[in-house]
Amino acid sequence: MSLTSASPLCRRDSISKDCRYAVLTEDQPPSCESLKDTIARALPFWKEEIVPQIKEGKRILIAAHGNSLRGIIKHLEGLSEEAIMELNMPTVIPIVYELDKNLKPIKPRWFLGDEETVRKAMEAVAAQGKVKK
Repeated sequence: MSLTSASPLCRRDSISKDCRYAVLTEDQPPSCESLKDTIARALPFWKEEIVPQIKEGKRILIAAHGNSLRGIIKHLEGLSEEAIMELNMPTVIPIVYELDKNLKPIKPRWFLGDEETVRKAMEAVAAQGKVKK
């Protein structure tokens, strides 16, 4: 896995019959997407939709897939490409950030879960990328 390598192509016919995507043109959505592509797609949404609400004092819950969250985390924490690739975020366990007025983390991210559950979930995510022999 790398920042610029994309996942395998998605078959167009796997979504073409789904009524949720009826309004999309043939070139939408992309047939595959790298982490870099996902970040480029997620950050405008972060800046245009989420940031204004945070500045209004609202508490925001973001539910998204791993790479979208990686993009936001990379942005918030200023992580390098290498560091974000090493991040194994546990699925279904909320990540909490407390931000200052400039939307910079006040303290490190933390998880809403006990340490053992979080550790096991992170290990499970890390194992997904390993080749089985």
